[in-house]
Parts: sequence; structure tokens; C-alpha cells
Amino acid sequence: MVAFADGTPCWADATLPDVAAGKRFYGELFGWTFREGTRAGEFTVLALRDGKEVAALAPQGDGRMPTVWNVYVATPDAAAGCDAVREAGGRVLVGPLAVGRLGTVALAADPAGAVFGLWESGTHTGFALKGAPGSYAWTEVHTRDGDKERCLRFYEDVFGYGAQQADFTDGTDFTVWSLAGRSPGPEHAVGGLEVMAAGVPAETPPYFLVYFAVEDCDASARTAVRLGGRVVEEPADTPYGRHAVLADDQGARFAVIALTRD
Repeated sequence: MVAFADGTPCWADATLPDVAAGKRFYGELFGWTFREGTRAGEFTVLALRDGKEVAALAPQGDGRMPTVWNVYVATPDAAAGCDAVREAGGRVLVGPLAVGRLGTVALAADPAGAVFGLWESGTHTGFALKGAPGSYAWTEVHTRDGDKERCLRFYEDVFGYGAQQADFTDGTDFTVWSLAGRSPGPEHAVGGLEVMAAGVPAETPPYFLVYFAVEDCDASARTAVRLGGRVVEEPADTPYGRHAVLADDQGARFAVIALTRD
């Protein structure tokens, strides 16, 4: 497989208390099948859609680790990427750690505290399928208004992103990111930054939200509830498709979107 360009979100995994329960939930929700794999010497399972790797489910190392979906950004050099994070005002939380021949991983936090991963590929480059039902579609960081400008500078410094303010009629403050060397705008977007609305509880920390493509957003929301999950944000239309924010039966948040097709 071809490695992803520097700065491209290339992989996602969920850190869960109960991986077997995660397999049941996501297997039915997204039609995933699973096979065993490894991550830094720990047991994990790889999720597949139509036989192609789309994500992973990993056990929590201990009770202090959050139940969360993580997104990983491609880098040609994880050690240099960690240096760039520190120089731009972020923190390196874990690594860089070699994962056998698969690659090298690190976890970092931006200046506001949102956590993301860095992935230097070896034999594992990342998603084998994306943008199709049951696979990764998008990611965005949610941060507070007072942190917007320094976070935009951080991601520009670390990944070279070009930024363009999106024009949402509902007043959402959203910026889309394009890779270095690409003209900023939705046609080249690889992710984005959304300013949290004023009504979001003060205790909610900045976070990355991972989206998965589905055929029917409303049906997926109903299925998640039937499986013991919940709807965090009800299905709603956007210029890019109908989406909803959900939580699985263990509390990990993610989003689903029925992408608008041209």
C-alpha cells in the first residue's frame, strides 16, 4: 500500500474497557469483521470492512485511560514530528514507540489539550478503505473560542496545513485544513477545527471527533441506541451530508455521516 501524505489522517482506533463488547457493537453497526493484531506488544483487534482494514479496537491499559476514539496523522518521521509538536507549544504524551515492523507511533496534545496520534508507517500505512460505508470519512478538532487562533497556528506549524474559514449558514465557526502545497478549501480538505458552541459544558475538554461513513445516518443512530449506545447530537443535514454524533455502549464518542455524493 502507498503511504499517506504527511499531515493526512491515516488511522483510527478505539481504546475500550471491553474489546469483545466493542466487536459486537461495531460489528453490527458498521458491518465490520475482525482479526487479531498487535499494537506496541499489546493485544488489539483490527476491524475490516469488505476485507479491508478500516480501524482497530484496543484494550485500555488501565482505568486511567479514557474510553475514546483516537485519530492518527501521517508523518515521515515520528521523532521529528514530536519535536515539531513541542516547538509549536504542544505536548508529547507517549512515544515515539516502534510497533515492530508496522511503524512508529506517538500520542500528542495540542496547546488546548486535544489529543491526537502521529503515525510513521512501516508495513502498515493506514486505512485500506475510507470514504465508503463502514469506513473512516473525516476528523475535526473541537476547541474553545479563546484557543482557536493558537491551535490553528499549532497545526499549521506542525503539519503545514493551509486553513480556510467555512461559511456555514447556522453560524458554526469552522475552519477546514488542506495539506501543505494544496490550495486551501473544501476540495482539498483533510480535516478541520470547530469552535465549541457557547452552550457546551465548561468541563468538556477539547477533543478530536472521528467520523465514519454510513448509508443512512438516521438508521445508524437508531441501531446504535438499540445496541446500548446513545445519540449525543441528533441527525442533522450539512452541506457535506447528514450526520449525527453518537456514543457506543462503553461511552466512546464518534460521528456518522451519510456523505453527499455528486
